[in-house]
Amino acid sequence: MPVAGLLKRGQLDVLIQTLRARGYRVVGPRVKGGAIVYDEVSRADELPVGLVSVQQPGRYRLEDSANGRLFDYVHGPESLKRFLFAPQETLWTVAQNGEVSFKETLPEQRPLAVIGARACDLAGMEVQDRTFLKSQYNDFSDPYYATRRENLFIVAVNCTRSAATCFCASMNTGPRAREGYDIALTELEDSFLVEAGSAAGAAVLAELPLQPAREMETTQAAQAIEAAARSQTRRLDTTDIQALLFNNLEHPRWDDVAERCLSCANCTMVCPTCFCHRETDVASLDGKQSEHQRQWDSCFTLEHSYIHGAQIRPQIRQRYRQWLTHKLASWIEQFGVSGCVGCGRCITWCPTGIDLIEEVNAIRAQPEAKT
Repeated sequence: MPVAGLLKRGQLDVLIQTLRARGYRVVGPRVKGGAIVYDEVSRADELPVGLVSVQQPGRYRLEDSANGRLFDYVHGPESLKRFLFAPQETLWTVAQNGEVSFKETLPEQRPLAVIGARACDLAGMEVQDRTFLKSQYNDFSDPYYATRRENLFIVAVNCTRSAATCFCASMNTGPRAREGYDIALTELEDSFLVEAGSAAGAAVLAELPLQPAREMETTQAAQAIEAAARSQTRRLDTTDIQALLFNNLEHPRWDDVAERCLSCANCTMVCPTCFCHRETDVASLDGKQSEHQRQWDSCFTLEHSYIHGAQIRPQIRQRYRQWLTHKLASWIEQFGVSGCVGCGRCITWCPTGIDLIEEVNAIRAQPEAKT
């Protein structure tokens, strides 16, 4: 869809109020605990005005630039994942009252509008769609994910800054949002270039006080996004990456990374595409009812590989290898796309600053000798 126009920065509140009037619960970026996370917003002045995020391997901090911009922070630890694939939820309940009965517990919630999703988040959502929705890669549609997906309205923000840990340009997933959004914003000096990505988005924009966009503004927006792409210093070389990883399963680099990896699961928790989970039954004390619950898990936990009395991957080297080879290689076989979208969150939020690009490059530089 074409550019719809310009929205003055001071009129962003109109967008929020329009969404709320249409029945959406609106969430957007807010500062909590020293990081920018998604939380409910009712006014534009609750957004992170003037803040930029400085990210390095194992390091994240916010700084006040005093420039008045709302979306210069790049991204925080959260993507769209928890709004679609809940961190913990009850899938069904079982009751015994003369007879055993099962009851499905599909999500019942207001439609949700998320403001501030980045291109890498949209790419991550597209990967999760292939995991949870029926497609050529999947014969089953998860009704819990599907219900939330149908009720999600996305206001994306094109990145005009990149963090030092970003590498979305090399993964062809950003910094411009290409699809999957209802409305896309590109922040300029005192306004937003606004685009509609769906009929629902166009209907919302029809209620906003938009001004015509001149060629000068569209050029400025395109140049700012391109500058963000050029500023990225990290790049993942995906050339023959499946063969590279599958042919180096005993590479000494796995031992090297295991010396540094805490197996804490931070990388999988912040990853937009990781979907490992566990399912448990929680019974009431009287034994008359129980809940079957699903909650996020990680292939880095020792218990996740427990099958019939034994851990399949008892060593950290095995668990890190499982994560990296699945993310970058076998995911392509499963879903026709890489499991990595280049957001760099796993690098930023790793306590020891492990960089998956560095690990791949080390294996590529000295592959195992084949006899």
